[in-house]
Amino acid sequence: MSAKILVVEDEHAIRLALKGLLTREGHDVELAENGEIATERIRNEVFDLVITDLALGRGASGMDVLCAAKEEGPETAVVMITAHGSEKIAVEAMKSGADDYVPKPFDNDELRVVVARSLERHRLERENRLLREQLQRDYGFDQLIGSGAPMRRVFETIQKVAETDLSVLIRGESGTGKELVAQALHSASSRRSRPFVAVNCAAINRELVESELFGHEKGAFTGADARRIGRFEAAHGGTIFLDEIGDMALETQAKVLRVLEERKLERVGSTTTIEVDVRVVSATHRDLEGASRAKEFREDLYYRLKVIEIELPALRERIEDLAALTERFLGQVAERLDREKKTIDAGALARLSRHGWPGNVRELRNVLERSAVLASGPEIRECDLQLDASIGDVQTPTPDLDLPFADAKRQAVEGFERQFLSQALREHEGNVSRTANAIGMVRQSLQQKIRELGLRADEFRRRARD
Repeated sequence: MSAKILVVEDEHAIRLALKGLLTREGHDVELAENGEIATERIRNEVFDLVITDLALGRGASGMDVLCAAKEEGPETAVVMITAHGSEKIAVEAMKSGADDYVPKPFDNDELRVVVARSLERHRLERENRLLREQLQRDYGFDQLIGSGAPMRRVFETIQKVAETDLSVLIRGESGTGKELVAQALHSASSRRSRPFVAVNCAAINRELVESELFGHEKGAFTGADARRIGRFEAAHGGTIFLDEIGDMALETQAKVLRVLEERKLERVGSTTTIEVDVRVVSATHRDLEGASRAKEFREDLYYRLKVIEIELPALRERIEDLAALTERFLGQVAERLDREKKTIDAGALARLSRHGWPGNVRELRNVLERSAVLASGPEIRECDLQLDASIGDVQTPTPDLDLPFADAKRQAVEGFERQFLSQALREHEGNVSRTANAIGMVRQSLQQKIRELGLRADEFRRRARD
């Protein structure tokens, strides 16, 4: 990773040696021969890293350079160079914000490691800050929209558990906003000023997952050219979100369990134990209880993860929120594209309400983004919508218009649910587990919905046999 580095050193030979070493590492290196020049450069330029000698002769000292760097750019990493016998002062410098120090005469390999480690730490902090700002802007607690009972239950649970350190397992179909809820839990907690680190367990190469989660030491395996801080360590003091936890390998699950129980880890290739303080929030669309019974997921980890459980409803189960979600997404699209916000006519909104939304809120957002760009006028009409009827459209039964609105809506939603689930159960011959996997529901939720609607899975099994 290339960085812009300022080297502050009053000895000409050491200055040049440092520049040569760091330039060969691919960095853009600038020099300052005393503290006054260094502080002036720091006030007028942005540096990723400042390397300064503690003793700079007369005038401003290395501590002055450190203070200037932290005052002008808190995200700037600072490494101190110390003479023999000044280690105590170096420790004081680290208490004042320095990232690390190297003693004179310094070893080139040691300096490379210290520089790489400091830059990596600040890169992670910067990325986490930007991520927090983006998620707070786009996906903060106020971005969770819902007026119906299912979402109200989600809001109430978040408010109750956010300030605790209890592990939370978020369940729901793909696209329902599980990371949104994880971020809301973090933003509403006392850890909000510390990192929020999201990990998609399904997207990480199985051979590298432990390195990603726990970090590694230089030389731990082929390609490990430098020490790397893992996601758990990067989340220290904050929250780690383990998305698609059900896709994690069993051997990795055992190590994650240890972190949850002991709050300790070891980097790959190291025997040094590192203590970490993280709140773990995980998410899955899989039936972890069934996977535990099938020995595909550790039962002890499952119960550690689901101290608190939050079930996110599918969009088809909260159609009453569709208009509000549409309004919010169209506003976000207009802001991002720097265009006038488009409206949506009643026909288009009714068309959206009839769609089955297999991709849930994520699919709705994508449809609206595409429609907002392609619609020729200021209003999105039904002809502007591009929906794949083959993967989600349903014919919602016509409600009784003599009923009050709330009762008519309940009747329509219930009719849709009965028709949708009956068709799915029929296709899978009444097998609840296969049906749940096919439509992206948690098995227990499907069983509960079957009971609520008065459906009988055994009847579909009998028909299949007949």
